[in-house]
This record gives sequence, C-alpha cells and structure tokens, in this order.
Amino acid sequence: MTAAGDDTPGRPSGADGHTPGPSATDGTTSGHPPKDAPLPKILCDTAALAALDDAPAGALWRLAESGRQLDANVVRLPPGQQVGTHREPDLDVLHLVLAGSGTLTAPDGTRTLQRGTLTWLPHGSTRSLTAGPEGLTYLTVHRRRPGMQIRRPDSGAPDGS
Repeated sequence: MTAAGDDTPGRPSGADGHTPGPSATDGTTSGHPPKDAPLPKILCDTAALAALDDAPAGALWRLAESGRQLDANVVRLPPGQQVGTHREPDLDVLHLVLAGSGTLTAPDGTRTLQRGTLTWLPHGSTRSLTAGPEGLTYLTVHRRRPGMQIRRPDSGAPDGS
C-alpha cells in the first residue's frame, strides 16, 4: 500500500514517501552502524552531463567506487550514431534516457526512446541503439561483472584450487 492508501504500481509505499526498508541499524543492540559502514554518496550530476551538447561519443561517467556490486555508465551517442546489434548473455541492464532521443531495435520491433524512458534489457536479449537528431545520452546500470579468473585447461577450475 502507498501512503495514500492505494496499491498503485511504481509508487512509494512508506509514510515518508519512500519504500520502507530494513531499520537503520546493523542489527546490533546499540542501534548504531559500525564505524566502517559504507555511507551514501552523491556521484555526479546527470542533468549537467546530459546538457553537454558537444560531449564526445562514449562514456561520460563510470561508477568506480571500490566494493561496489553494480556497474553504471552515462553514455553519449552523437546524432545518428549507433550501438550495433549485440546480445548480452549474462546480465540484465536498466537503460534510462537522460537527454535526446533515439530508437531501440530488437527482434520484435523498434521502440522510440525519449528523455525519461526507462527500459529493461533482460540478459539474453538482442538489441541495437540509434541516436536521434539531437543525440542520445543515457544511464545504464547492471550487476558488476565478476573479475577474470585464470583457469587450468585440464579442469576448468581456477588456479590455486
């Protein structure tokens, strides 16, 4: 239920307008988190990045915090440029358009992308992106890829096992 008493999907459900979560403690009886607990951090101003009309193609920002479980990027495609057809076999990706417009093409058709469009790209899906006349700036978020491991050719197990 939302604070307003309805079950509208996508609306916060806590009395303060946020989805309720676990208490602010770490489960200790003191109610205080440990001194080395991670803290929230403002990372960048996506509106300022999206407003860079002359930004180069590619990643304008990358999540680089140590210990993270996610990867995230703000990417700019200049007008008419593409991310060619590809398939991500392992990771679901959230794709949020920050500025501009474009199209997402998948085997079942083409979808229009505009500022504010949030798209789920499930793992295993095939897609391509094309920037519109003003270019396309977007945020992607997905689970962090595990680090590369060296495996022995005979067992498939990582060395040192």
